[in-house]
Amino acid sequence: MKLIETSLPGCVVVEPKVHGDDRGFFFEAWNAERYDQAGLGMRFVQSNVSSSSRGVLRGLHYQWPRPQGKLVSVLEGEVYDVAVDIRRGSPHFGKWTAVVLSSENRRQFWIPEGFAHGFAVLSERAVFNYLCTDVYVHEFDASVRWDDATIGVDWPITEPLLSAKDSQAPFLEQIDPLRLPVYTP
Repeated sequence: MKLIETSLPGCVVVEPKVHGDDRGFFFEAWNAERYDQAGLGMRFVQSNVSSSSRGVLRGLHYQWPRPQGKLVSVLEGEVYDVAVDIRRGSPHFGKWTAVVLSSENRRQFWIPEGFAHGFAVLSERAVFNYLCTDVYVHEFDASVRWDDATIGVDWPITEPLLSAKDSQAPFLEQIDPLRLPVYTP
């Protein structure tokens, strides 16, 4: 596998080694030993799958005080995937990075604990896979407004289909700092 650093330290694109022929393809989507050897030691406790149609935007979501690291990928379709550093005290606080994930490029995106995450669907439909380092806890679920101008994510869609939760999410500056993850160097 190949690791590609992003503009946010810790957020990494993973390109698995794909073996293919005229019958199809095969690749390892997860191998704890290989990821450990690559410096990405992770322990996953929950796996999620979502399906969304073109124009849906999910995010920017995070969980605090039980943060989730996420290894995400697309099983069908294509998305524009975004991570935002929302860790109090981080030198990269409020900065974002993005990657296109698709069933064609088979890339994975590692988003460490302490980052908000979201994606916009670019294809007719997308089936999205999440491996999480902690379980979902409803009372710790939180969001940052997808179009927060101080963050300035350059989304490839202008009028996304949003959930009620996402359309009403607070701007980053409105969130009580105690409800944000803490940066630890």
